[in-house]
Amino acid sequence: MTAIPPLPDSDKVIAIIRETAERDIIPRFQRLQRHEVMEKNAGEVVTVADIEAEHRLSRRLPEIVPHSHVVGEEAVAKDHSVLDRLSAGGPAWLVDPVDGTGNFAAGSPVFAVIVCYLFDGVSRAGWIHDPVSGRTAVAFAGEGAWVGGERLSASQPTSIDRMIGSLNYSYFPPERREAVRRRALGFRSLRNYRCAAHDYLSLARGEKHFSLYRRLWPWDHAAGVLLLQEAGGYSARLDFAAYKATDRVEGLLSTTDAQSWKEIKNFLFTA
Repeated sequence: MTAIPPLPDSDKVIAIIRETAERDIIPRFQRLQRHEVMEKNAGEVVTVADIEAEHRLSRRLPEIVPHSHVVGEEAVAKDHSVLDRLSAGGPAWLVDPVDGTGNFAAGSPVFAVIVCYLFDGVSRAGWIHDPVSGRTAVAFAGEGAWVGGERLSASQPTSIDRMIGSLNYSYFPPERREAVRRRALGFRSLRNYRCAAHDYLSLARGEKHFSLYRRLWPWDHAAGVLLLQEAGGYSARLDFAAYKATDRVEGLLSTTDAQSWKEIKNFLFTA
């Protein structure tokens, strides 16, 4: 078994993330020109900020951990084989340069930079940086989740009718979606930020009780799941398996604790 090296210096990682936000992202926030917004896939956009931020992060992060791989969302969009680096073993970085690109392009402040450090495919540390507020949430495996000197704590369990959450109806087959929508009225409220980073921040801060995602792109979830778990919360795939960044399946439910996870799954899937 490969010996696990020391974890990266968090201050150095945060400095690189903030430099990236200040140079490549914030100067373009609410100032994007038409030619700086492109369609990546049908209904999905990418901006020059995404591309340049990922380039900077991909250059700088390996300076902290030599011989580490970088897997970035935009690199994978161009060459899907880049995703295989996660399974190559050793140290790797997952990068989402602008999570919530649609919000960013529309001038909404609900976007973030996500970085996750993995060793042999296991999430060891994660950072979620909000460029607008300048605050960075950090989680190290076994060491808790923090923003500055404030330790994050997931919400206490509560009843279905008092839960605030978000869910992706596209996980369900088309013929069942309307029934699930009706059942979901039983929650207190649903808040869709269109940004996984802010969903996980809200969960780790105790502001939301659950989120249900269909697609498990690793740059969206690896850091956030670690952040929530270190804040005392619980995440698992809908087939009951523990989440791993190397997963290629669909369906991830995150919530306050294992019992609430079972209650939410039963509530939605018996609709």
